[in-house]
Amino acid sequence: MRIIAGEMRSRKLKAPEGMDTRPTADRVKEAVFSILGSRVYGARVLDLYGGSGALALEAVSRGADSAVICDISAKACQAIQENIVALGVGSRVRLLRMKDTAALSALQKNGDGFDLIFLDPPYRMSTVPVCQAIMEAGLLKKEGTVIVEHGRETPPEILPPLILMDHREYGAAGVGFYRTEEGEKEND
Repeated sequence: MRIIAGEMRSRKLKAPEGMDTRPTADRVKEAVFSILGSRVYGARVLDLYGGSGALALEAVSRGADSAVICDISAKACQAIQENIVALGVGSRVRLLRMKDTAALSALQKNGDGFDLIFLDPPYRMSTVPVCQAIMEAGLLKKEGTVIVEHGRETPPEILPPLILMDHREYGAAGVGFYRTEEGEKEND
């Protein structure tokens, strides 16, 4: 596993030990960032189920201003912290070791808002409740995008008030790109 492009291109990333985390394949990561294109530059990023932190760290390498990575697992947080230190991005990346709902509450209290929100939870987990919590907390900026990775055998979820703008499949993974109706109108 590595950083694919940007200022930290080809730098290796550590993955958490054990089978509890399923890292996003480089092929999927490359495709996601190709689709996002220039929206990454200058973005504030949230990676809610961080695993190794690969998605947020890739975004920072490609020009995102800052990132928050959250995970509940001690092993995942240890790997994420080691990756942050090895890449020298501690001033731009914040790690929160807490449950998704607790992280969203803390981020809301802090007044955070994000342009890109990555959700790569366990494939059998519904993202409907967490997306509702994100929207209720006001964490997605007006023109922001939520990127949800899920198992290919599961169709993309309906996540009101978010609208599925694009969906792609790569091997065992599917990826949905969601925006608010207002955010989509801003870009027309």
